Amino acid sequence: MTTELTILGWSIILLFVHIALQSQLATLDRGIGWNAGPRDGTPAPLGPYAGRAERASANFRETWPVFIALALGLTVTGQSGGMAATGAWVWFLARVAYVPLYIFGVRYVRSLAYLVSMAGLVMMLMRFL
Repeated sequence: MTTELTILGWSIILLFVHIALQSQLATLDRGIGWNAGPRDGTPAPLGPYAGRAERASANFRETWPVFIALALGLTVTGQSGGMAATGAWVWFLARVAYVPLYIFGVRYVRSLAYLVSMAGLVMMLMRFL
C-alpha cells in the first residue's frame, strides 16, 4: 500500500476525532436532551470551545476531498512516493496540529498550521501534474 493511501486511512480516523470532539463539546453546551432529540427549533448557541470545534471540523472537511483526490490519483497513476508522500505527511500532521490550536484559540500558529497543510497539498499536486 502506498504512503498516500496509508495516510488516507489515518485521515478517516482524524475525521472521526473531529466528529466525536465536536459532538461531545456541543453536548456539553446544549445538553444530552438536545443531542439525543430531533434537534427541532433554534439550538442554544455554542460556547467558545464547541464553536471552535465545529469550525475546525468544517475547515478540515473543506480540504479533505482535495487530499482524497490527490492520494487516490497519485496511487492509481503510479506517481506516489517521493515529494507526494512527503506532502501527504505534511498535510496530515499539520491537520492534526490544527485541531488543538483552533480549539484553544491559538492565533497565528493555527493559521500557520493551515498554510503548512495547504503546502502539503501543493507538494502532492506538483507530483501529480
